[in-house]
Amino acid sequence: MSSKVLPLGFLQADRDAVVRDFNGGRGLHQRLAGLGIVCGNRVQVIKNEMGGPLIISVGGGRLIIGRGMALKIMVEEVSGT
Repeated sequence: MSSKVLPLGFLQADRDAVVRDFNGGRGLHQRLAGLGIVCGNRVQVIKNEMGGPLIISVGGGRLIIGRGMALKIMVEEVSGT
């Protein structure tokens, strides 16, 4: 079974993924690390209406992130176990 890496902003609600990479500089990496979003962490999309911010779950907490930032977070979708 082959998984592909895609931007977090493309995942639908109730999907789980693992963070694989970021398309941004040091500032973005630091900002995301401060929010608990680092490579290897599992995230779940709670709400994604494909036109505004996303609500995601990371490490037991919920975050709202903007669409632009979500499109810079590269994830690999996993089954929701």
